[in-house]
Amino acid sequence: MNINEILCRVDHTLLAQTSTWEQIKEICDDAIKYGAASACIPPSFVKRAKEYVGDKLAICTVIGFPNGYMTTPVKVFETKDAIKNGADEIDMVINIGDLKDKNHEAILEEIIKIKEACGEKILKVIIETCLLTEEEMVVMCDLVTRAKADYIKTSTGFSTSGAKREDIIIFKKYLGKDIKIKAAGGISSLEDAQDFIKLGADRLGTSRIIKIVKNEEVSKETY
Repeated sequence: MNINEILCRVDHTLLAQTSTWEQIKEICDDAIKYGAASACIPPSFVKRAKEYVGDKLAICTVIGFPNGYMTTPVKVFETKDAIKNGADEIDMVINIGDLKDKNHEAILEEIIKIKEACGEKILKVIIETCLLTEEEMVVMCDLVTRAKADYIKTSTGFSTSGAKREDIIIFKKYLGKDIKIKAAGGISSLEDAQDFIKLGADRLGTSRIIKIVKNEEVSKETY
């Protein structure tokens, strides 16, 4: 697998609370330069970022992030606001408490409403796999499929751990055929990226892959 096959699947990500506009611009510049799928950034930067990149890059942002326990109307408002500001892709966090309570219809209804708010824009559903049992992950595969979201996503990167290879195996087994997979959190090497793609991940949420490529370029120039 060549490096471009990896880079085109990367959502180049910066979601730290301390993020500045200069850092967001750098993320966008690098995402464009290296052919990333998108830049995934906080909602407060979406409008400036989209004006900055124009049609050169998809802008992704997060909704109900990182805990997912906001009410559905709040998440719908966040989604509409983000899209009005220029977001091309939405990564939403489910209400994990509802899942633990087996309140599956509430989760399904919420995803459907957010998908409606997205219109033609891409919706990825973050289920935070590190907090779930395998049974709960299987339930979420069914709910995401029934809600007709575009992707299921492993993690926020803000919880106890990120994506695991076993998560992708479960997704591939239980997701509907039209639902894609995003692995996020803890993808720290090209080997990790290759493994997740080979297992079936269509997107990778990470800040590290492009940094690795940049550092390798610097090393070659220095040498």
